[in-house]
Order: sequence, then structure tokens, then C-alpha cells
Amino acid sequence: MLRHAYRLWRELEQASGQKLLHITGIAEIGPPESALVTGTLRCAAMHGLRHELLPAPDLMRRFPAFRVPRDFVGVVQPDGGILKAEASVLAQLALAAAAGADIRSGESVRAVEPRAGCVRIVTDRGSVEAGAAIIAVGPWVQTLLPALAAPLRVTRQVMAWFEPTDAQLFPPGRMPVFMIESRHGLHYGIPADASLQPGIKIAKHHHREETVDPAAYDQTVRSDDEALIRAALAEHLPAANGRLVAAKTCLYTTTPDGHFLIDRLPGASNIIVASPCSGHGFKFAPVIGEILADLAITGTTGHDIARFSLARF
Repeated sequence: MLRHAYRLWRELEQASGQKLLHITGIAEIGPPESALVTGTLRCAAMHGLRHELLPAPDLMRRFPAFRVPRDFVGVVQPDGGILKAEASVLAQLALAAAAGADIRSGESVRAVEPRAGCVRIVTDRGSVEAGAAIIAVGPWVQTLLPALAAPLRVTRQVMAWFEPTDAQLFPPGRMPVFMIESRHGLHYGIPADASLQPGIKIAKHHHREETVDPAAYDQTVRSDDEALIRAALAEHLPAANGRLVAAKTCLYTTTPDGHFLIDRLPGASNIIVASPCSGHGFKFAPVIGEILADLAITGTTGHDIARFSLARF
């Protein structure tokens, strides 16, 4: 799916005339026995992905901004990169509209009702009936589909942007996307020249494991949120541990196994559910869209989606 997603992102770039996928390489760093390093190496071997395994001294020589213990290693994959998320969404919406889609923004969906031979979508402006409906609403999926029997959990996440204290250690085009598994947890980062905000973006994956109501969660970024992120920054990327430039919250919707949910709603085969992404789904957007279009139009797909079924719960 990921290989196909790369092809589809390039097709989207060509169709939209925009640069959306920026290849920076990715460095995944941690103890040799860590889940991050062992998992990355296993996947690289399984799928024949280009990579280097660097001991800590070599990693720090190549990327001087990092400070890691001598027993850490880094798996560097040159094909890793960054997607411009907002620009990608706008590009897809524009192409959909050009192909005849009716984009109805600012309209709230109140209910999704299976009917004999159709699906009725009730909104704050009226209703729509269709032969099939794809419900891809992330943290609100169980609000709209209360009969969905899936153990989904919505958690509050925090991401922050920091001003480097030594910009020379972050030369434009030279710093990779990175993930670090350490005693502080798993943190990821995006270099300043590739971010929409000024500064280096850093976040802790599964920030606090704090389950929230998506309609009423605290979107304020508190000092203790910042401290959770800065702990890893201060130890492993000290030159990025400067002034806080910006901070925001977002939501993860996760399954117990961390895989996606793509299936038909039991008892309503014309309702297709596509959620959640468990915090790592955006890069798959074009291929998941292709799968959903296949399911809605032809009833089947050539992609293997067995692992994403509701039956696993």
C-alpha cells in the first residue's frame, strides 16, 4: 500500500501542478533492541527498502544536531519525507470538484441512516440520499455510527514548534525527518524548512494517552504538555530546545492493534467505514481513497484489506 501511495502522491502532484511530497530522508533512532529500531529494520528487510544502520558516533557526525548515547543506533532511509498536509487536502478537493464532486463545506452531519436500497445522510441543512456512503470522520465515527461495535479510543495530542538556538546545525535541506525512542518515550520531528510553521516541529507520539471527548476536549496547550516534549528535546536535540514558537492540539483515533479500520457496517453493507488511522494514516490517503471508491462503486478492491476488518475485534 505504501509503495502504491508514493505513486499516487506523484500522480496527484502532476495533476494539481503542486509540490506536495518532499523527500528529506528519515532517521529512526534508539537502542538497538527498541521497538522502533527492530520494527524498522524488520520492515526494511521484508520489503527491500533502502536503508543504512549507523552507530551513534556516525549518526552524530552526519547529523551534528543529535545527541544520543553511544549504544544508540540510527536507521536512515533516504526515501522518507514530508507531505504538505493542508496543501494536499486542498489539491484533492480541487480535483474532486473539477471531476464533478459536490463539496459541501461548513455543513454539519447529524445522522447516517441506512434505508432499503439507499443511505440517508441528515445534515443541518437537509438530507441527501445515495446508493452508498463512505463515513471517514475520524474521532466522530462512533457519534455518527453508534451501532459500530469497535473498541476505538480518541486521545488528545500536542505538537509544538521550537526556534533553534544554533541554526547552523539545521542546514536547509540537510536535516531529515526523525523519530527517537528513548527513556522519554517516542518523539518525532520535522525540520524547520519543511514545516508550515517557523521552527522545528516536535511532538510525542501518543502524548499522554489521555482519552477525551472530541466535541469537548481541552485544546489549550499547557506548560506540562510543553515539558513532556522538551524533555526529549533537551537531551537528544539540545540545539532545537529554544523559544516555543507555536503549539497546537489534535486528536488520534486508535484501534487496539494500531491498524486502520476499513469495512462495511454490519447490517448495512452500503455504509463503508474508513477510520481510524491510529495516528499514522495521512500518508496513505490516496490509496485508501482508491480502496473506498472501489468498495463503493464495484463492491470489491484489489488491495488486501483483511487486516483492517471489523471482524478482528
